[in-house]
Amino acid sequence: MKQVVQNYKSGELAVLDVPVPGCKPGGVLVRSAYSLISTGTELMKVSEAGMSMVGKARSRPDQVAKVMQSVATNGVPATYRKVMGKLDSYTPLGYSLCGVVEQVGAGVDDVKVGDLVACAGNEHALHAELNWVPKNLYAPVPDGLAPRHAAFGTVGSIAMQGVRQGESRLGEVALVIGLGLIGQLVVQLLTASGVRVVGVDPDPTRCQLAERLGAAACGDPASAAVEATVAELTGGHGVDQVYLAAGGGSNQPVELAARLCRDRGRVVDIGKCRLDLPWNAYYEKELDVRFSRSYGPGRYDPEYELEGRDYPIGYVRWTERRNLACFLDLLALGRVDVEPLVSHVADFDDAVETYQSLKDGDLKAVAVLFRYPGPDEHTAEAGEAEAPVVAVPAVKRPGGGVSTPTRAAKAPVRLAFVGAGNYATSMLLPHLAQRDGVELSTVVTTTALSAANAKRKFGFTEATTDLDAVLGDKSIDAVFVVTRHSSHAELTRRALLAGKTVFVEKPLALTEDELAGVLAAVEESGNDRLQVGFNRRFAPLLQEARQRFGARTGPASLRYLVNAGRLQHGSWYLRQGTEGSRFAGEGGHFIDTASWLLGADPVSVYTVAAPGNEDLQVVLGYPDGSTATISYVTTGAAGFPKETLDLIADGKVLRLDDFVRASVYDSKRWVSSRLPKARDKGQNAELAAFVKAVRTGGPMPVPLESLVATTAATLAVQAGLAGGAPVTLARAR
Repeated sequence: MKQVVQNYKSGELAVLDVPVPGCKPGGVLVRSAYSLISTGTELMKVSEAGMSMVGKARSRPDQVAKVMQSVATNGVPATYRKVMGKLDSYTPLGYSLCGVVEQVGAGVDDVKVGDLVACAGNEHALHAELNWVPKNLYAPVPDGLAPRHAAFGTVGSIAMQGVRQGESRLGEVALVIGLGLIGQLVVQLLTASGVRVVGVDPDPTRCQLAERLGAAACGDPASAAVEATVAELTGGHGVDQVYLAAGGGSNQPVELAARLCRDRGRVVDIGKCRLDLPWNAYYEKELDVRFSRSYGPGRYDPEYELEGRDYPIGYVRWTERRNLACFLDLLALGRVDVEPLVSHVADFDDAVETYQSLKDGDLKAVAVLFRYPGPDEHTAEAGEAEAPVVAVPAVKRPGGGVSTPTRAAKAPVRLAFVGAGNYATSMLLPHLAQRDGVELSTVVTTTALSAANAKRKFGFTEATTDLDAVLGDKSIDAVFVVTRHSSHAELTRRALLAGKTVFVEKPLALTEDELAGVLAAVEESGNDRLQVGFNRRFAPLLQEARQRFGARTGPASLRYLVNAGRLQHGSWYLRQGTEGSRFAGEGGHFIDTASWLLGADPVSVYTVAAPGNEDLQVVLGYPDGSTATISYVTTGAAGFPKETLDLIADGKVLRLDDFVRASVYDSKRWVSSRLPKARDKGQNAELAAFVKAVRTGGPMPVPLESLVATTAATLAVQAGLAGGAPVTLARAR
């Protein structure tokens, strides 16, 4: 299928061939009939992409701050790869469309194949021939409403949420500053609510359009006529509400709002304009400044948008989806008219030329629609307590041996990737793409564009959303599972049963049942060719330090401080209900490193948590009496190193400082050379060992028993917190 994309680094716009998205549970696959260009938001994004790197940085200081924090945590090379990987990727455009349901996912019962729906979301209602849309981001289109009009549903919801924030009442007077697409819809919604509206815009054509659509009067912001009209309509008191629907860097809109608003009036920000509030003006009138967040309640909440968990109507009357449905009803009833806003309808194949005309100013428009080809277009138009014990599962291999796939000795190792997110594209694929004897065969993702990006950047032969086709491809030697944590165990299980060698990023499993399922697949298939992405044991600096530390005779004491830091609001790592706790996701890294340094698997786990946050103290016991204490903290200083480790035994100390420096204190002190530009946590060496095992059929880099023991110990941390007592790790027989 085809999709409109943009490269944020170069500014290139393209209509790209990408895989068809899969139809996941909880949503529907929609074939687009019309999609709407947001001439404000989208053109701002297109313009930013054409800026220099300095210009991009100036326009997004929030992103620059994140980059600097990443440099402090991960070092310059890793941060550079991550940032350049994001910039030099195709990103989608679009967020408002109407189309026909082509496939219905499990758990959806309110629409059927062939129904016409309006869709929302900058990840789901894209300028693409097909989109997967979750349940709370679509609404059925009322009978008789034209698809080209229903395509306005998302921007209509944005305008509606702004009006709701203003709490307008019958007979009031409102000022709308900025008469672009959102401003024109706000004017109509207010008029339909019995509010008299004055509009402000420097473009006289837009002012005339707003007056045709119900505004009492409109004019230039510098015109005395606007102030005179406000005075006449309000008896000199000023308007009850001001809606800021303008963009740009001028502070004129907020200053005008203060001048024309009545005492204790409301100012609602809907657009993205400069907001340097003049203190005296806003203080003296005690103005109520409000922000309108996109389509309504539910926006930016992954449980609402992605998992389909609706808010009870008794507590949240107007959600994203209910706003969308309400706006469609108003369109169907004729209370709002969007046809006068349609400046141009372009064929989808002409998308690049259309954007360029808008950017260059050759096409002056309030709203532009893309019309999609195919028979569906015409169809759509026509249809309008006790100390717990956690068992460490035994690894059972039928036939008493390792199942080693057969492959031609000199043939390249053919790899498939399931998932192509930030970690895969910054930490794994750059190493594999440069490795001789490796062929990146197929990349599988649930979103079409991420697969297409990975194919373009790393040279995959094929990009798809069809996992079954990959698992059934006998020419593929190994599968990398680099997806969200909750899917690791199931995808690993399926790949093992398909006879593939598997590299799965941590964690292997989030529950004991998931771990048991993976091991059942090993037993059923006889395929134990599995590696979990515990890369730190492969770090060259730590490898050298361990060698210099040498063998030990007595028990050791290990301290591992992980200064994890706080996660940004909205991070999927915080979705404990589906993705497990943060430690469950990454704690295996540190347990595996400790066990490797101590040369054994843990036999007990004791965990203490700081109240009110995610800080943990995890004490691991080992068979020879050695202990490892992992201090996992989120409340430390951002500038402090992320990982520091001390190993003490037999009068010796090994010290690791965040993978940039190591030292061993013995009769002679050894200190590594400082590498200020490198922080190698072992990914490249780990991948080399994995590829060698696949190529030669030799042993996997880490024994399966060790991977299972580390996973069981990680799971025992949560069990220990629940039980408040040490957890014994009993080896199953």
